[in-house]
Amino acid sequence: MKKYIRIVAGQYRRTPIEVIEAEGLRPTPDRVRETLFNWLGQDLTGQTCLDLFAGSGSLGFEAISRNAQSVTMVEKSSQVAQQLISNSKLLRAENCQIINSEAQRFLAKNSLKFDVIFLDPPYSSDLLAESLQIVSEHLTINGVIYIEYHQNIPELS
Repeated sequence: MKKYIRIVAGQYRRTPIEVIEAEGLRPTPDRVRETLFNWLGQDLTGQTCLDLFAGSGSLGFEAISRNAQSVTMVEKSSQVAQQLISNSKLLRAENCQIINSEAQRFLAKNSLKFDVIFLDPPYSSDLLAESLQIVSEHLTINGVIYIEYHQNIPELS
């Protein structure tokens, strides 16, 4: 049985995108995405975004729908990354780059800066603490990080 989520707003509003079933994959609910993009602003024109643990791509595709200049999605699972590529083609999102890589490996090689970084690692991992140690190096001066996590965020040392 296929599973879908819908893009909440923007040029692809109400467009369904397929989400495959994979361990730890939990798309950000519509209501949370709506609240997040009310906070970020409905129009992301000129903004560059990084969806570091892309999963379903719900945050990255929502940013594309709201006119982000570019969105880079990083996904470790090759099967999930393939689904992201399919959804990107469905939307004809030429400003979307899908990278099949571990997040830390991507960050170690990346030299770009982003205006918005979506940080939603698997809940069963220690990747949030690891990512928080280095992710700010990849932000523009006024950039923001959105964190989705199942418990209190670990303190930085």
